[in-house]
Amino acid sequence: MHKRQTILIVIVLALACVITAGYKFAAKWHASEGTTLPPSSCDPSVQECWISLPQGGRLRLSIEPRPIRPLQKLSLGVSMEGQSASMVAIDFDGVDMSMGYNRPVLSGSDGHFSGETILPVCITGKMKWKATVLISTEREQIAAPFHFEIAGQ
Repeated sequence: MHKRQTILIVIVLALACVITAGYKFAAKWHASEGTTLPPSSCDPSVQECWISLPQGGRLRLSIEPRPIRPLQKLSLGVSMEGQSASMVAIDFDGVDMSMGYNRPVLSGSDGHFSGETILPVCITGKMKWKATVLISTEREQIAAPFHFEIAGQ
């Protein structure tokens, strides 16, 4: 009887390992279903930015007021031409330092989405930021990063 219990424990542990590994690999596979574009050379802290999308069409990102400053309410705008999106969000994070979760989901339809956010202050002064526009379309997930720098308080 003791041998059967040992075999049962080994089988249960092996099954738990297989399930855990499958879960982790499934998350990686799911995350790779989208397209991540190279960072745009356009600086949204200086101007409105337009980029081409991989399946055709264009995307416009606007962050106002300019210049972008920390602890200031920012109006966010994303417009799309030639593609439609079911969901648009913008993930804000530091390029060299994680600044925590700041991903407002924008509201809108017909290719025009808007929202608001506030960027935290960096105590070291100037900071490089990345605003990644996350788009869900019928065909895929698209991540379009834009880099910019803002001064501290």
